[in-house]
Amino acid sequence: MSLVAPAASSLERAYLKDLGRAFAGALVFSIPLLMTMEMWQAGTAMNPWRRLLLVGAGLPFLYGLAFYAGFSDRRGVRNDLLDTAVALAVGFLTAFILLALFGVLTASTSPQAAAGMVALQAIPGAMGALLARKQLSGGQGQTDEGQASYRGELFLMAAGALFFALNVAPTEEMILIAYKTTAIHALGLIGLSVLLLHAIVFKAGFAGQEEADHPVEAFLYFTLPGYAIALGVSLLVLFVFGRTDGHSLGGIVHTMIVLGFPASIGAAAARLLV
Repeated sequence: MSLVAPAASSLERAYLKDLGRAFAGALVFSIPLLMTMEMWQAGTAMNPWRRLLLVGAGLPFLYGLAFYAGFSDRRGVRNDLLDTAVALAVGFLTAFILLALFGVLTASTSPQAAAGMVALQAIPGAMGALLARKQLSGGQGQTDEGQASYRGELFLMAAGALFFALNVAPTEEMILIAYKTTAIHALGLIGLSVLLLHAIVFKAGFAGQEEADHPVEAFLYFTLPGYAIALGVSLLVLFVFGRTDGHSLGGIVHTMIVLGFPASIGAAAARLLV
């Protein structure tokens, strides 16, 4: 018994440390959204089914991040599911506490509005919680476990695109930029998005970047699909936030291209982060 108790105590302390790091990650990754007025408004004005769609679409991304990263070093399907659930709880709790401290949630806020604002902020917070072990552990937990396959690489790109798109999609500036862009601007953004996505992952020399032994193959099999994923995620986020309602096809395409720019940066960054 003297051997079991210290071991259990050590595991508990390690888990509490992981949990604390998860809260730190949730705060670091979600604070820009927590301090964005458009996100508060979207939380109250968005149709509940759109909000549910966002949370539902985010759950597979959270599980995938738990599989490849996770806020603890425990592995396995059961532990990945547990990390996903705990990370989501961390996201909800972080959003609730910060929105209350910012005076956004008050005693006069209706339960429906409060639930909407907190739920909308929970997904990015949970993503931050799951990335905390890799980014805030001082190099601990950097093992070869969970190395991504090709499909896993594309999945991580989608997760990064979702996170960056969520940070921009609610803002009025994104719509204004799309309104100001001409066809030439849109083509320029497409070219720059593809160029930066490829450069960040393969050329820039960042820590964790990929090695492109066959540059053309890397461009065709990773960069172009990654950009297509960024555009698809952008369209989904635009739909969830109602940015496609009442707009012409041309307007939606321009807005998707504009949002695809930060989404493509997120797609590249996610692979380096995880």
